[in-house]
Amino acid sequence: MTVGLKTPSNYYMELITTFPPRPITNDDELIATQTRINEIIDRASITSDDRDYLKVLGTLVYDYEEEHEKWPALKGIALVKTLINEDNVSPEKLLEIFETEEIFNEVMMRKRELTVGQIKKLGELFHISPSAFVD
Repeated sequence: MTVGLKTPSNYYMELITTFPPRPITNDDELIATQTRINEIIDRASITSDDRDYLKVLGTLVYDYEEEHEKWPALKGIALVKTLINEDNVSPEKLLEIFETEEIFNEVMMRKRELTVGQIKKLGELFHISPSAFVD
């Protein structure tokens, strides 16, 4: 018997048998896995078993996308603008980084360079390496 592993509940076993997690090998399997993830996320309540199962499926999607998806190589201000839009970053968060709206606007219009402090704070905010914000 392996120590530390808990016996899966009947519900978790149902999740696994209904849509068995397997390595994704093509775009059709990717879409099917993403659809299954969305079905679970759209439920009124999510159990700990659902969360565990979603982690497994999410890892499979991540692994496939890392190997097969080409991501645009955004750097610097282009990356900042994209992340701000995608994450709907609040003006308050931006002021914590840029101090004033004027400084923020000048940086976005490339009239002012990002400072080392701003680059570090952007990395923390978006959970990515600060080097991604250096052109």
